[in-house]
Amino acid sequence: MKTYKYPERSAWGEITERPRLDLTQLNATVSAVLGDIRQRGDEAVKEYELKFDKARLERLQVTEAEMDEAEQQVTDELRDAIILAHHNIKVFHISQRFVGQKVKTQEGVTCWQKSVAIERVGLYIPGGTAPLFSTVLMLATPAKIAGCKEIVLCTPPNSEGRVNPAILVAARIAGVSKIFKIGGVQAIGAMAYGTQSVPKVFKIFGPGNQYVMAAKQHVSLDEVAIDMPAGPSEVCVLADETSRAEFVAADLLSQAEHGIDSQVLFITTSEKKLEEVQSEVARQLALLPRRDIAQRALDNSRMVLVSSADEMIALSNAYAPEHLVIQTRDYEQMGERVVNAGSVFLGPYACESAGDYASGTNHTLPTHGYATAYNGVNLDSYCRKITFQHLTEEGIRHIGHAVELMAEAEQLDAHKNAMTVRIRAIEQ
Repeated sequence: MKTYKYPERSAWGEITERPRLDLTQLNATVSAVLGDIRQRGDEAVKEYELKFDKARLERLQVTEAEMDEAEQQVTDELRDAIILAHHNIKVFHISQRFVGQKVKTQEGVTCWQKSVAIERVGLYIPGGTAPLFSTVLMLATPAKIAGCKEIVLCTPPNSEGRVNPAILVAARIAGVSKIFKIGGVQAIGAMAYGTQSVPKVFKIFGPGNQYVMAAKQHVSLDEVAIDMPAGPSEVCVLADETSRAEFVAADLLSQAEHGIDSQVLFITTSEKKLEEVQSEVARQLALLPRRDIAQRALDNSRMVLVSSADEMIALSNAYAPEHLVIQTRDYEQMGERVVNAGSVFLGPYACESAGDYASGTNHTLPTHGYATAYNGVNLDSYCRKITFQHLTEEGIRHIGHAVELMAEAEQLDAHKNAMTVRIRAIEQ
């Protein structure tokens, strides 16, 4: 990790810069695959599954027999853990239900909102170097609470054409039954355009690698909505002299092991703590099975020593991290000053892993600085707010002339007339 000590603000741009890949060839590949799937449907999907996932598939949809078999392959202990996490995620997202109220803006003019679930949603669950069965819970649970009528889930199979059993168990617990063995760009294309087997959805959710993210952004231009721009995982940890280096290092490495294009940022006001964390990262890294992946992520990462708590929180807000862990003496006060972050973890015991799995908050979050404008997935992500208005004759008397004047000023005579004929009707 590159270390900065008391950097000038002019260096913050470099510190907060994310790893960047040359996407020229990537975008060309993504566009070609999506175009092929749009034209040939299932046939193209199966060919790309063989090419990219090395899986020769006769059938794309997971069968009930495969779901039952998965139940036997997951230990009771892991199943209980999944059930506990599902319960907490459900409780937290139920609390987000929208309750609309009718508002009288003028006498005779009443306006209100109604929350309506998106009827058909698509969930993408990564299954490459780390099959993310926890993401099934994060995406499917709020979809069920919202009342989405159809939930389509795509996840890559292994070379034998099988889906990780924990993904299938989590899907059954969360109430998803329409699951397809499709990964990567081909999964996004299948859900966006629809194929002979895969229903076309109205909105696609889920994280993924650079190819998946490029595919989501591509189909969002003219075909479906997506949850948010998102990419490789990241964390920022703030610490002072009271923090525990062991905890800090563990949090940094928990994100670094996601992938080689992940990034971690450590900001501290204590030079001693900086040195302790450097040593602890090296010690813990050597023990990790995924240490090669984590090391490559650390090569893109930074440690920063700053002069004050004010500078620490300002740099964090400039970075706008996906995950923000605050391990300082005054973590509650620091938390109040956060304006750009996907999800915040307060105090020494709120490790980012808790939010990834079982605290209840959603782990599908904006990355790459998009936390300046986007929030993570929540119940509203699966709903639309439809506005209603009702006018009486009295309402026409209150706002009718204003509407006529404004429409006339915009030179929209038909708009004006729609109100004028009503005014005349009630004056007769």
